[in-house]
Amino acid sequence: MAQDIVPIELGLPQGDVVTLWAPHWREDGEEWEAFLGYGDDLYGFPDPARLAAFVRTAREHDLDDHPAWHVVPALSAVELSPDEDHQFDLVGVPELVAEPLDTWTVAELADIVEIARSLAEVCELDAVDEILDSADGFSLLNQGMLAFNGRDGQKRWNELCKVVVERWDEVLDAIDSVVTTPDVPADAVATAETELAEATETYSDEDSTTSDSDVDEIEEVELGFWGEIGIDPIQIVTSDSELYTLRCYLGDDPVFLGDHGKIDVFTSRRALARFLADDEAVENTDLARVTTWQRLRDAATGGELEVEVESDNTYVLAGLDTDLGEGPSEVDPTQLDLAEELLLDAAAWAGDDSAENALQSSERLGWLVSFILRPSPNRMPPSPPFDAEVQTWRKLMADLEERFRKH
Repeated sequence: MAQDIVPIELGLPQGDVVTLWAPHWREDGEEWEAFLGYGDDLYGFPDPARLAAFVRTAREHDLDDHPAWHVVPALSAVELSPDEDHQFDLVGVPELVAEPLDTWTVAELADIVEIARSLAEVCELDAVDEILDSADGFSLLNQGMLAFNGRDGQKRWNELCKVVVERWDEVLDAIDSVVTTPDVPADAVATAETELAEATETYSDEDSTTSDSDVDEIEEVELGFWGEIGIDPIQIVTSDSELYTLRCYLGDDPVFLGDHGKIDVFTSRRALARFLADDEAVENTDLARVTTWQRLRDAATGGELEVEVESDNTYVLAGLDTDLGEGPSEVDPTQLDLAEELLLDAAAWAGDDSAENALQSSERLGWLVSFILRPSPNRMPPSPPFDAEVQTWRKLMADLEERFRKH
């Protein structure tokens, strides 16, 4: 999509409509925000084809002086289709707050309230601002569950829910009242609809072809010993050591070499191989549940086992806390992505949900990590200092290292 102009979908009483949103940008020393529309009208279309037809043929609207607008008319109807991260179900908010209070509910509501506030500012909907300012909880949603924990937090949530029950229809009516659908040329709509149909057909064909070729590749590529048994050696680089262990997945569930939440780790590949050959040492390991475990044991006891670590199973944890403290631009996304994977896998295997909770995008650390790994043009960058985020990250690292049973 053109930089800083994104297609969005709004769930409204009149139905789902698609439009364009230009989040905050600076021009001539001033900050701006806009939606596709003109004058007092917000333009909404029933589908991406009609949106595409409009942007290709319209001569006058509020986004035509945006610095990136010249790119938009050349985009395909597929590129003008809102993705899941930009679909805001405003009409579903009463049902959303009726759900159990958790990080997912808060995060989804935060996104919807953010877009509602933007609509209120751009379209001068004072009633929407007045309603969203009537309960403190609306302004605290970006803090995640922290704002709604304890007695005071539950009170904030209850007040927010009360406003939704009593006044959310006013929010919907105010936004609905400014949405209009301008006429678009039928031939331009037909062209865009053809693009969407061809893209769907191409995707289906490619998916089928890719599946066939994947099967061929799987048959041709030699998996090697570790690939055949489905167990991976992994390397973990901490601030003071290089460690080796094993991990596999049973379905989606990670399983490590170890037991009772303790991961057996070794300072060399050779030490790991020797351990695997020791009958008594591996007697109670969780990996013994894997059907190929005996093949691994036979190779180890026969002196034929070579521990080989693939690059995507090498986890460099050292230095990430310092990099996070300096800000998103200083962090290697690949290194961070792998570190997040290891944290979540180890915690899930040990039955601990603290890592998953801390890394939710509605939490401070999770928001920072998410911004680095899954950047989006409409998200404001996290602001320093990042002391709290670093403290949480170091706690997760300490918890991980406490799971290590070093040999």
